[in-house]
Amino acid sequence: MCHQSVGLIAREIEAQGIPTLSLTSALSITCAVNPARAVYLDFPLGHTAGKPHQPEMQDAIIEAALRAFETMESPGSVEELPFHWAPTDEWKDSVMRPRAVGSGESSDDRSERSAEPQYQLESDREAAESVG
Repeated sequence: MCHQSVGLIAREIEAQGIPTLSLTSALSITCAVNPARAVYLDFPLGHTAGKPHQPEMQDAIIEAALRAFETMESPGSVEELPFHWAPTDEWKDSVMRPRAVGSGESSDDRSERSAEPQYQLESDREAAESVG
């Protein structure tokens, strides 16, 4: 399930009076969807709960997320957890850079990154902003 769907589902569950917490490694998407509460890890997508085969780190991440859940009261709160995928950010080079095709041209057809939330439809923007 995509990050956007999970955030929208969390907002609906919250509207029914059940507290939720999103665990995310896609900060811009999370901010655009504006779930009630989220904790962010600067980890590669697909590894939000930690590195494979490292149950101690995974347990620590879940425990930190639950501790954050206890204190996050403001709607739309996002707290960054203090875990690191690697000692440096060099891991992002292989994950974030587009792969070149044989001719040396980029095969990346994604839109430029932006610090501002991006929405597929104007109604999505309106819905997200009405909650915040």
